Amino acid sequence: MTTTTGLGFAAALVRMSHLVQREFADVSRQHDLTPQQTQLLCMLIGGPVGMTELSKLLHLEKSSLTGLVDRVERRGLVARVADPRDRRACQIELTPQGTQLANDSHGEITRRLDAVAEVLSQDDRDRLPVVVAQLLTQRDL
Repeated sequence: MTTTTGLGFAAALVRMSHLVQREFADVSRQHDLTPQQTQLLCMLIGGPVGMTELSKLLHLEKSSLTGLVDRVERRGLVARVADPRDRRACQIELTPQGTQLANDSHGEITRRLDAVAEVLSQDDRDRLPVVVAQLLTQRDL
């Protein structure tokens, strides 16, 4: 099924994905970060996260995640802390500088994406997050 714009469902999602990636890349560049580093910081806004969970969330192999965390840690944006539930494991948490950068980046990305949606009716803006959440739940994301 094709919409009046000529895009089917999958093609529309792919184009939306490109838009989100572009916004992440633009904001990341402003802060001298890679998009993956920005994603990592944003995922830590809610508090420390274990390496296994981060690996799943970022869809990275353990060695790639370790390198990513190492680079961000060298910049003083995150720290490794002991996992209170498992003394063999560590969690990654934001430093004060990392918290500021994560909040700034997340806020800017959110503002940019909200601006994209300004052309939608309020009903569509209210409905879209519900539909997206249903899709994401199907894939455990």
